[in-house]
Amino acid sequence: MLNVTDDLDALIDVLPVHIAGTLRGRPNNFELLEIVMDLGRPPEARYPGEEVTLSESEVPQEDIDAVVSRIGEFTADNRAGIERTLHRISCIRNRKGQIVGLTCRVGRAVFGTIRIIEDLVRTGKSVLLLGRPGVGKTTMLREVARFLADELNKRVVVVDTSNEIAGDGDIPHPGIGSARRMQVPAPELQHKVMIEAVENHMPEVIIIDEIGTDLEAAAARTIAERGVQLIATAHGNALENIIMNPTLSDLVGGIQSVTLSDEEARRRGTQKAILERRAPPTFNVLVEIQSFSKVAVHADVAEVVDAILRGYSVPPEIRELDATGQVRLGAAVSHTAASARDARGRADIETVPAGTRERRIYPFGVSRQRLAQALRETRFPGQIVDHLEDADVVITIRPYYRRKPQTLHDAESRGVPIYVVKSNTVLQLEQSLLTMRGDRAGDPVMAALNEAEEAIGQVMNVENAVDLNPQNAYVRRLQHMLAQRYNLASRSLGKEPHRYVRIMPGED
Repeated sequence: MLNVTDDLDALIDVLPVHIAGTLRGRPNNFELLEIVMDLGRPPEARYPGEEVTLSESEVPQEDIDAVVSRIGEFTADNRAGIERTLHRISCIRNRKGQIVGLTCRVGRAVFGTIRIIEDLVRTGKSVLLLGRPGVGKTTMLREVARFLADELNKRVVVVDTSNEIAGDGDIPHPGIGSARRMQVPAPELQHKVMIEAVENHMPEVIIIDEIGTDLEAAAARTIAERGVQLIATAHGNALENIIMNPTLSDLVGGIQSVTLSDEEARRRGTQKAILERRAPPTFNVLVEIQSFSKVAVHADVAEVVDAILRGYSVPPEIRELDATGQVRLGAAVSHTAASARDARGRADIETVPAGTRERRIYPFGVSRQRLAQALRETRFPGQIVDHLEDADVVITIRPYYRRKPQTLHDAESRGVPIYVVKSNTVLQLEQSLLTMRGDRAGDPVMAALNEAEEAIGQVMNVENAVDLNPQNAYVRRLQHMLAQRYNLASRSLGKEPHRYVRIMPGED
């Protein structure tokens, strides 16, 4: 169960009396997100899906100055706080530097959020947390710091750039337990404090909020290579956002374009110019936070990134906390798969080679959910059946096939073809389905890259620009990277969902 503490009275006490009185009378302050005071406008309280006016009178400069006088000093990032609480006050200044607006954001310590990822944190692997603003990334980070320091007795250092993790003032908020906190004097110095933490304080774990620059990404890699566990957050909602972000892609191994030999390209069944992961990921595990009680987990970042760069999708593991505090597991379609289907549109999804008959597939020892995902991704004309008697194809994994149980003997005696995959993954199942059909037409990403490679050859030969077919943002980025590999220029044109890439001769 989740236990929430917010010290809300400490925040309300710094507000002007007439605003504080109205706010105290609100029945749903347990959901309060922030109070906004802008010069010359009525003050507002913001709740999920609701904004409430706290006074009909406009906010005078005197009210703003009164609040500023009761809180901590504003730092270079225009943020301040209330000592020993998690509340954050951000200011808006005019051109002369005078404060003319305040956003008073409620900070809450939520105990119990660690349960949904506790097993991941215990492994000692580095974990990257993603999610939209306000979803609870910093809250979960704070709980992770307390758990590692107090329950696992590890040496934990929190690099606290804006005092959001451990609150304002020199004494950190008890929400981080016995973890130590290093404050950052200015946001642009975060990467230096990260390295200082390793060199001076011998931590076993470093906690970092909002890795957002290439210097911070490089510092994170340096820390990980020294054997220190990293738990951090970054800008982005999903793994695909990190892969497509040139600044942060190094956190998941980075991306590079390589040219294969003719023989290797034939062996892999790809074009010669392909995209590959450049290095081992800084973070072994990636968690997409969807709410306090629901996350999507990529337990092996290296494997997932490799699959995405080959045009396949690996669905994350979905974890949910039920009402009793127990973790329930499931699976979901990855963001790449969903966005690719949305971009292709209904007509393309329904395209099936003429004369292709539907196959009835019996999965033996294979995840039905993953097989269903593979069928959708490849657009293979097939359905999953529950009994061998109804099947005209069987898919199984290698260990089962080697043992040859009675079911597989029965399939062979009936003359039902058996397709064997190495492992029970979506990638392996997709490859098996494409082999079953005898082509790779079900791979839209590979087709888009083949189209880009052909256009590159045309541009290099005749020096005329070539327009590619419309693609989603992820595929367009891969096409741009291919063009860059050959020193050609490229740009995206048009509006979604018809936005496309134009490849042009490079500038001299």
